[in-house]
Amino acid sequence: MITALVFIKADVDSLNETAQAIADLEGVTEVYSVTGAIDLIAIVRVRDVDEVAAVVADRLNKVPGIASTETHIAFRAYSSHDLEAAFSLGI
Repeated sequence: MITALVFIKADVDSLNETAQAIADLEGVTEVYSVTGAIDLIAIVRVRDVDEVAAVVADRLNKVPGIASTETHIAFRAYSSHDLEAAFSLGI
């Protein structure tokens, strides 16, 4: 599994619509609005690097309202962030 973090500068007048359109893309698991020099961070989780290119270059970059993107591929995860609890059925 490849995880990529995509830093996005977007048109602030349509930020909510842009974020939702990104979140609806296959391969995008989360979208966060953030403070600072960028407006959104999208988390892309796919099987290989070619799929990262397909998600980011072929789909995400074509979403209306995006001014620019910067993609970072994660090498390692140091915290599981309680992923097991997120998927637990409480049994």
